[in-house]
Amino acid sequence: MKPDYSKMTWKEHRAYCVANRDDLEGLRAFFDRRSPDSEAVLFHPPTTEEEWKEQQKKVKEILEEHDRRRAQEQNQS
Repeated sequence: MKPDYSKMTWKEHRAYCVANRDDLEGLRAFFDRRSPDSEAVLFHPPTTEEEWKEQQKKVKEILEEHDRRRAQEQNQS
């Protein structure tokens, strides 16, 4: 009997996939859970110094938010 992948947390599903590498259905479900393009932040090549600075600021904010989330996850574990 196959587990219900939709009821697993991301971490549980990842651990399941690592432990059950032959379960291709589980791997497909795992990869289908996330669509990186839906969360991607796309930048066009800057044409001015101001655009360059704005993009640097935005990238820094994204990285800081990522670091905050990662720290929260580690504190909860």
